Amino acid sequence: MLSLCWPPRTHCARGLEGEQTDGREAWLDLMAGPLLTGQTLERIATEFNQLQFHAVQSKGMPLLDRVRPRIAGITAMLQRSLEGLLLAGLQTSDVGIVRHCLRTYATLDKTRDAEALVGQVLVKPYLDEVIVEHFVESHPNGLQIMYDKLLEFVPHHCRLLREVTGGAVSSERAAPVPGYDFLVNSVWPEIAQGLEEKLPSLFNPGDPDAFHQKYTTSMDFVRRFERQCGSQASVKRLRAHPAYHSFNSKWNLPVYFQIRFREVAGSLEAALTDGLEEAPAGSPYCLLASHKTWSSLKKCWSDEMFLPLLAHRLWRLTLQIVARFSVFANELSRRPISNESAKEIKKPLVAGSRDSSASQGSNEDQGRGPAEEKPVVSISSTQLVYVVADLDRLQEQLPELLEAVKPKLQMIGFENFSSISVALEDSRSSLSACMPALSSRVIQDLSESCFSYLKGALEVPRLYRRTNKEVPTTASSYMESALKPFHQLQSGYKDKLRPSLMQQWLEGALSESTHRYCETVSDVLSSVRKMEASLKRLKQARRTAAASPVGPSGGMSDDDKIRLQLALDVEYLGEQIQKMGLQTSSIKSFTALAELVAAAKDQAATEQP
Repeated sequence: MLSLCWPPRTHCARGLEGEQTDGREAWLDLMAGPLLTGQTLERIATEFNQLQFHAVQSKGMPLLDRVRPRIAGITAMLQRSLEGLLLAGLQTSDVGIVRHCLRTYATLDKTRDAEALVGQVLVKPYLDEVIVEHFVESHPNGLQIMYDKLLEFVPHHCRLLREVTGGAVSSERAAPVPGYDFLVNSVWPEIAQGLEEKLPSLFNPGDPDAFHQKYTTSMDFVRRFERQCGSQASVKRLRAHPAYHSFNSKWNLPVYFQIRFREVAGSLEAALTDGLEEAPAGSPYCLLASHKTWSSLKKCWSDEMFLPLLAHRLWRLTLQIVARFSVFANELSRRPISNESAKEIKKPLVAGSRDSSASQGSNEDQGRGPAEEKPVVSISSTQLVYVVADLDRLQEQLPELLEAVKPKLQMIGFENFSSISVALEDSRSSLSACMPALSSRVIQDLSESCFSYLKGALEVPRLYRRTNKEVPTTASSYMESALKPFHQLQSGYKDKLRPSLMQQWLEGALSESTHRYCETVSDVLSSVRKMEASLKRLKQARRTAAASPVGPSGGMSDDDKIRLQLALDVEYLGEQIQKMGLQTSSIKSFTALAELVAAAKDQAATEQP
C-alpha cells in the first residue's frame, strides 16, 4: 500500500514524466481517509521528504509546475492528519501517538508548527479563562492568584509533552523526541501575549507603588516559570525568546524611576529650602532637612522602591543626595548668626523674605519707588549646633547605608563592593569637609556670647571707686552670665553631640574669650595703677587726707578692692572650667590671666596695714 511507485531517485525528471497515476491516486485516497496511525504518518513523511527533494532537483522543468498543486494538496492533508492525530493523542494521553506525531513533525522539519498548534489549541483556551482583568483589578491579591493559576498549567497540562520530549516515561523505555521546547515556544508566548493584550494596566507606571508591586510580583512569576523549564539550556532559550524580551520591554522602568526621583528629590529639596524646622519626634536627627536626607537615602534601597534593574540609577541618586546635603551644609556655614531663641526654631527662616518680596512687587506695581533690599537669611545659634550634630550623625550612619545596599547589589550579581565603599567614603569626606567651617562658626558664636559679658570687667572700677563697698568675697555677677552659654551647651546638647566635639567647642570658645578677657583685665589693672599713682601725687600736692583712696574705715583701698575682685573673678572662671571637665592648662591665655591677677592680689595684700 505504501509503495508510492516513484521512479529511481537518480532519474527524478524522467520518473516524474512516467505514467504512475495509479500509485499516486492510491496515496491520495489514503491521505483523504480517516486519521492515519502514527507509524503510517512517519513513513509517509519520509516519502514526502523524498518527494520534496526530487521537486527541488527538478526546479525549472515544466512538469514541476503541473505537479506542484498535488504537492501542495499532499502537504495540506498531511498537516491536517498530523494535527488531528496529535490533538487526539493529547486528549487521550496516548504516549505512543504523541511520540509518533512529534517525530513526524520533526521529520518534516515542522517542529515549530507542532509547538504553535499546542499554543493555540491547548494553551490559549486555558489562558483566556485565567487572564481576566476584572478579577485582577477587583481582588486585593488578584494578580498573585492569577499567576499561581498560570503556573499550574505546565504540571497539569504539559506533563505528557514534557515526558515525550524531555525523557522516557516510566512504563516505556523510549528515547525522548528531541528538538522541542513547548514551555518556551508554546506556553510562554501565549502567556506573554495574553498579559500584554488583556492586562494593559499591568504595565502602567503612573502609580509607582502599584507599579512596583505588580512588577515584583510579575518578575517573581517569571522566575518561578523559569524553574519549570527542564534544563539550563531551556532557560537560556526562554530568555532569548522574542516574547520574553517583549514582555520585559513593556515595563517602563525609566518612567517609574523618574516618578520616584521627583518624589525623593522634591521632598528633600522642600525640606532643604523651606526653612530649618525641627525633625519629627523619634528621629535621630535634630532638623527636618537632615531627617529627610537620611530617609531619602534609605528609601532608595527600601523593598518598596528598589528594583534590581534600576540599581545603577538608585546608586547615582544616593550619591547625589549626599552631595546635595553637603552643599546645603556649606551654605548654612556662610549665613549670619541671628539672635533667634530656640523656641522660634520651628519658624521657617525664609518666611520673612517671601513676604518682603511680595510687598516689594506691590510697591513697584503702584509706582512707590524702588523695592527694598531683601533681608539676609540668617541662622540661629541653636540651629547652627543642630546642623553640626546632624552632619556628624549622618557621617556615622553612612556605613549602615552601605550594609543595606550590598544585599540589593548582590541580587544583580554585583560583587565589586570596594568601588562602592570608595565612592561612599568620598561622599562622607565631602560631609566631613563641612565640619571645620561650621565648628568655627559655633566657636565664634560661643566666644562672642561669652565675651559680651566678660567685658563687665571694665565696670569693676566704677563699682568700687568712691562707693565705700565692702571688701569683695565672691565673683562678680557678670562672670556667671558669661559662662551661661557653655553650661547651656553642655546641658542642652549632651545627647546630640559627641563628647570630643563638645570638648573641642568648649576649649576653642573659652580660649578665644579668655584671651580677650585677659587683655581687658590687663587694661583695667593698668588703669587702676595709673589712677592710684595719680591720686598719690594729688595727695602729696595737697598734703591732706581728703583725697586719700583709703576708705573711711581705714581698711582696704578702693584700688585694692578692684584688684581683689578681678582675682576672685578669674579664680571662679578657673573653677568653672574644671567643672566643665576641662583643664585650665588647655585654655590658651588662662595661665597668663591667672598670673596677672595673682600678682595684683599679692600687691593688694602687701599694701594692707
